This record gives sequence, C-alpha cells and structure tokens, in this order.
Amino acid sequence: MTSIGFIKRLLGNTAAKEQYVQTTLGARVLVVDDSPTICAVLGKMLGKDGYRVLKAVDGASAIELARREQPALIFLDVVMPGMNGFTVLRKLRHDPLTCHIPIVMISGNQQATEQFYLQRYGADDFMKKPFDRDDVCRRIGVLVAAGRLPPRHHADPVDAVAPELAGEVLDAIPDVAMPDPEHQLPEGVYQELQRPRLIA
Repeated sequence: MTSIGFIKRLLGNTAAKEQYVQTTLGARVLVVDDSPTICAVLGKMLGKDGYRVLKAVDGASAIELARREQPALIFLDVVMPGMNGFTVLRKLRHDPLTCHIPIVMISGNQQATEQFYLQRYGADDFMKKPFDRDDVCRRIGVLVAAGRLPPRHHADPVDAVAPELAGEVLDAIPDVAMPDPEHQLPEGVYQELQRPRLIA
C-alpha cells in the first residue's frame, strides 16, 4: 500500500468537498423536462443552494415562462415530446426577451449531432444524465466564471429546499438524476409532485 493510500484509509477516504462559485441567492432557475422525476431532483438540488425553481414540462410552457419570469438560468432537456429542446433553444435564442439567458442543455444521450446543434444554436453548456448536485454546481460555477451569471457575494450556508413540499415527499426525491424509467419516484411522491402549485 502506498503512503497516499494509507493516509486515505486512515482518514476514512474523506476528501475535502469541492467548493463551487454560485450565482445570486434567490435567483430564478427554470427547469424544463417532461419527466417529473428529473424536475423534482433538479429542483431539490437547486433549492439546496438557495435558488427559486420554476418548472415546465413542455417546450411551449418553457418559452412562455422564460418570457414572463425572466429566469437567470435555464436547464433544458433535449428530448421532449412535441417541441424538442433544440427547437426551444432556437426560439429562445431568436427572441429579444430571452436571447441573453444562459441555457444548459441536459440529456441522457450525448451524441455528436447534439453537440453540433448545441454549438449552432447557442447553448452555454451540456449536462449528461445521470447527474448529481456537484455536476449542477459545476455548471453554474462555469457560467459565473465566464461572466454569464453574477457571482454570489456571501458564503452563508443555504438550505431553502422546496418549502411547499412535505418532509417525507422531499426525502423520497433522489439525490441523483437518472435517465432511465426504472429510477422513478415512488407512486405517492409522483402524484404529490403532479399537484398544481403556485410558483413562489
């Protein structure tokens, strides 16, 4: 065993958690995905960092929300029924009201054609499923470093997760977003997340 391996074992293999630069506390982030599971998981991750999460399950409502709410950032799924993510991306980029908003595309299938369209239509980044909170924080940090999002000016810990959800529902939401249907929410949780709610 090497000395590094011994030290890791001695310390319980606990590496220091990577710190990411975040954007403004309370910034609105629009999550667009036809999967309630992905919306719930990503919403939970963003809520833990103090963001206000808006959700859309299709392209038309995503465009409407983006125009009306002017989010600081959009996470947009590539594969959706009806209007796919590329079409939504193109429409948002050609609209003077939304062309400035940073957009991170998400998909479970990273193909060369997706990369081509992301570059052609102006997505800021791509995040492959499955992803976890570190992946999300890393994407936001890159956008802050590039000047696409303003930096957060304090280091206060934030834990403002979806206050409209009961604790047991929140606990049932996984911490990693998986692309395949076998990693779905329990039925009761799925139904609870489907209930209409006012967006704070």
